[in-house]
Amino acid sequence: MIQSMTGFGKHVIQLPSKKITIEIKSLNSKSLDLNARIPSSYKEKELQLRKTIATALVRGKIDFSLYIENTGDETSSVINEVVLRQYMKQLSAIANVEDARLLEMAIRMPDAMKTEREDIDAKEFVAIEETLVVALEEINKFRSEEGQVLDDDFVSRVTTIKNLLTEVEKLDIDRLSTIRERLEKAVADLSVNLDKNRFEQELIYYLEKYDITEEKVRLNNHLDYFLTTLKSVDSNGRKLGFICQEIGREVNTIGSKANFAPLQQVVVQMKDELEKIKEQMLNVL
Repeated sequence: MIQSMTGFGKHVIQLPSKKITIEIKSLNSKSLDLNARIPSSYKEKELQLRKTIATALVRGKIDFSLYIENTGDETSSVINEVVLRQYMKQLSAIANVEDARLLEMAIRMPDAMKTEREDIDAKEFVAIEETLVVALEEINKFRSEEGQVLDDDFVSRVTTIKNLLTEVEKLDIDRLSTIRERLEKAVADLSVNLDKNRFEQELIYYLEKYDITEEKVRLNNHLDYFLTTLKSVDSNGRKLGFICQEIGREVNTIGSKANFAPLQQVVVQMKDELEKIKEQMLNVL
């Protein structure tokens, strides 16, 4: 079953003193383009998290965000007393205000607070990994639901092209005889003497160039192969894209050989349906 590259997954877990939130968004892309927003204290684990995401999502423009919020009494920020006293001393030299006011101003200055780097807690990181797994399950569920919508649309449009191919086959019955009559009339209007045998040979050769039997067979095979690939276990947007190219090649050849207005009109309808498939195909994983 195909999957869309568009999706969203989110999961939140509450630890005794921290709240962990993971959000993952994805859009279509030719390859994996992963943008990660991670707290600085967990940067050393970024490659491990990226590998997990890449394995689960394979392809797409991915935005991954990890938020860790302290909900207990713990804090990693402390007052930088030495720097703070220096600020107050300098401020007192230029402003005659009480100490409480000096402290209020100094605390806003750069480096007045310092953040002590915390070691990564093993249990906390396990919780992050578990949260990530659930968020990935959510986004893949979203992708599968979007994929089903695309699948229904593809089946509908391929069925339409197959129906149009049936019209092509009906029109093709009289097409060559119509072309033959048109050529014979054009030659007759020239009022010249012709070698009938030679003319017949040239006419047959000319009409063979306009024969679309092989194109009709190949087009039908490509359409069937497209539908079969849609039903495969794994989503393979690239493979479906290649099949679309082959479908387009046969449709274009039929159009170029048509030389018959009613058939060319049907070919235009085929191209319209195929272009809509190609537009949606950009979003298939």
